[in-house]
Amino acid sequence: MPATPNAFSVLNHPSLDQSGGGHASIQATRPVPMLESTELLKGNKTIGIMHNGSLYRLQATKLGKLILTK
Repeated sequence: MPATPNAFSVLNHPSLDQSGGGHASIQATRPVPMLESTELLKGNKTIGIMHNGSLYRLQATKLGKLILTK
């Protein structure tokens, strides 16, 4: 029976290091907010996301995958 979580844990991984050093931090996992992709896409196949002055594109594929490109 699958559970429906309200939040998920962020794993310690070098790509998630916010200091830019590329090293995993020694912190306990913490819950983070979770959104459904339908909340972001709102019926669209593609949306634009501005991040640090750059435009990214989030696209839903026919197979139900998500692709994020710069």
